[in-house]
Amino acid sequence: MRLAVIGDELDQDCGKVARTAAELGFDAVEIRSMDGTPPHLLTDDQLLRARAVLDEHGLANAGFAPPAFKIGVPGTDEELRAAADLLEDGCRRAALLGAPHVRIFSFYRDGDPDPVRAGRVAARVMSGLRLPVPLVVENGTRTNTPTLRHVLAFLDELGRDDVGILWDPGNSVFGGWDPAPFPADYEAGRAHIRHVHVKDPDSTRGYVRLGDGDLDWPAILRRLAGDGYGGFVSLETHWREGRRLTADERDNPWGEAFSDGGHAASVACMRILRGWADEAAPAGTGS
Repeated sequence: MRLAVIGDELDQDCGKVARTAAELGFDAVEIRSMDGTPPHLLTDDQLLRARAVLDEHGLANAGFAPPAFKIGVPGTDEELRAAADLLEDGCRRAALLGAPHVRIFSFYRDGDPDPVRAGRVAARVMSGLRLPVPLVVENGTRTNTPTLRHVLAFLDELGRDDVGILWDPGNSVFGGWDPAPFPADYEAGRAHIRHVHVKDPDSTRGYVRLGDGDLDWPAILRRLAGDGYGGFVSLETHWREGRRLTADERDNPWGEAFSDGGHAASVACMRILRGWADEAAPAGTGS
């Protein structure tokens, strides 16, 4: 497995993010917002500059994270077209970055999760689109797929073999849908996992420093290594010393206010994650 960090969890300055990631022995940066600009509004110049900065520091791009399908389930033709446009544009931007995938969601839910309906609508949105990079669907706190079991139902209805899973067990816990998503939820969907987000929830109250929350990340990392997982485990800290992120910051994680206090908190978590990954790596190999 390879270590990454979502850039704006550290800072809005891509150069500072890259220097920190390289110094701490990380392999990659996952791009979300930078320069105070949300990911879906980044200019081509910003994207190409980010790619150059990562190259300069010997870092890979671990993925691109626009808010694709992070909306209510579209119903009108206009809403379906808007969702398709955002997805197409996200893939175009990811290709400029050299990203291995684009993260998507399964639409915000109104009531209980309905992954089948969400998958059916997503299939309509994606019908006929030519997407230059693969997609991974995340199990999101407020979406129609808060657990991997929901994601599998979504994928069954979507009916595409070019969409994998972004597993974020912290979202399952924080959303209140599964206080222990490992190992059972992991077992259900592990064959489809292409990317992993790392953060540590304190039940449904918020996120804390790695190791202080509800998830046994050392055990998860050992299992990923033992199963031969070769993708990225990407730190999405969501913890700040002295404050909790607001609901709006969690839903729209970009800009200077979101990144405020993130550097110190993320560096602390990156060091912890680096140590766990080294311990999880099979003897004679790196993480």
